[in-house]
Amino acid sequence: MDLKGKGALVTGGGSGLGAATARALAVRGAKVALLDVNLDAAKALADEIGGLALSCDVADAASAEAAVAQAGEAHGAPLVLVNCAGIAPAKRIVGRDGPMDLADFKKVIDVNLVGSFNLIRLAGAAMAGNEPDGDGQRGVIVSTASVAAFEGQIGQSAYAASKGGVHSLTLVAAREFARTGIRVCAIAPGIFGTPMVLGMPQEVQDSLAAQIPFPSRLGKPEEFARLVESIVDNPMLNGETIRLDGAIRMGAK
Repeated sequence: MDLKGKGALVTGGGSGLGAATARALAVRGAKVALLDVNLDAAKALADEIGGLALSCDVADAASAEAAVAQAGEAHGAPLVLVNCAGIAPAKRIVGRDGPMDLADFKKVIDVNLVGSFNLIRLAGAAMAGNEPDGDGQRGVIVSTASVAAFEGQIGQSAYAASKGGVHSLTLVAAREFARTGIRVCAIAPGIFGTPMVLGMPQEVQDSLAAQIPFPSRLGKPEEFARLVESIVDNPMLNGETIRLDGAIRMGAK
């Protein structure tokens, strides 16, 4: 798929997987809009790649609608959406202080799952008006699931549920959007060198890396971005959640 001069939306584009993806799409000639609650981080990267930084709370309908509209005014309808915005707080269902606050669970679902759906609905509506390419494609949507969708660990109840929802949403959306030529996939990363992980003590990082069969290291955000590019380029990739994890299978804790 030719991205030159085409609009692309990346949520969580100010850091981590989103930042690497935004850079990769910009290299391909896409006009990238970085949607992030951390506007300063998004602006710094937008200045670097010639993109557009937009403040966006993906879980809020009005905020997302405004950001997608602004991106459309600047870059035209998007050809690509990559959902990278997410949070991963750890908390047991029932801990030493009693049951988890329901609000804590809802917040993770709102950002990770509702936020992904929010952008899918808005980008999908905008993409439907694109001119189809030779394969009849009008757009590509890639969301971020996680290996926790399949092997959630103790303390990851909210996170695993949210990412399991992203996985389940992918095929349904792909089937619905097939009639308009929009493909939908998800990537389920393992343990990657995102700001959250790199902020941990080195011994913790080393322990995490040792759990990965091969290569026994943290995944690189650039490797996530390369898979996004592969999904964009391969018309037969549709409705799939692709694990990107070095063959790791997470234990209970």
